[in-house]
Amino acid sequence: MKKLKVKLGIVAVMLMLVGVKQASAQEARSGIKGGLNLSNLYVDDVDDENVRVGFNAGIYTQIMIGETFAIQPELLYSAKGAKTEYDNTFGNGETDFNLNYIEAPILATFKLGDAADIHIGPYFGYLVSAKSKSTNETVFGDVDSEGEFERDNFNKFDYGLAGGIGFNFSALTIGLRYNYGLAEIAKSDTAEAFLGNSKNSTAQVYAAFNLQ
Repeated sequence: MKKLKVKLGIVAVMLMLVGVKQASAQEARSGIKGGLNLSNLYVDDVDDENVRVGFNAGIYTQIMIGETFAIQPELLYSAKGAKTEYDNTFGNGETDFNLNYIEAPILATFKLGDAADIHIGPYFGYLVSAKSKSTNETVFGDVDSEGEFERDNFNKFDYGLAGGIGFNFSALTIGLRYNYGLAEIAKSDTAEAFLGNSKNSTAQVYAAFNLQ
């Protein structure tokens, strides 16, 4: 939870730096969005963690509740995962985990005039595919394997908290967001041996196009 507090603290600082006047009423935005994922896992018993670069893409809309407040549901495809280096009973090596989700964030949206929106709320995800690629160092040489960790090794459902800010430029929004997973990823004993109680952690940079 410490990392979550740090991330939310960054969002709060960004909010203070925006310094825009709130208008009496704001327009809702709806459209398509996509961007870059920088994802990782909270992993037990590893020597290193490396960010996996993926992408996110989907649709969003805003439902106005008040003059400056809205609920923003989204439906996204999000590529997550991590690269881990390990040294345990399975050997010394490196494994790339590629986890692909359909996600549905449901975000409270606070409108800071026409210039920016602050988003915070839960997200829910469903794992649609998973792949892995490993390189193991043994006394007999390097051994490469692919597909050792398929989808059945991981829990199908993910959920967590999301928070961020979007800067509006007419029909275009440029945004930053952090997703903090609360559900454990590993399901099978083999996956738990590698990942322990690891959870998703994803920073996102995105562009959204208002089609309303």
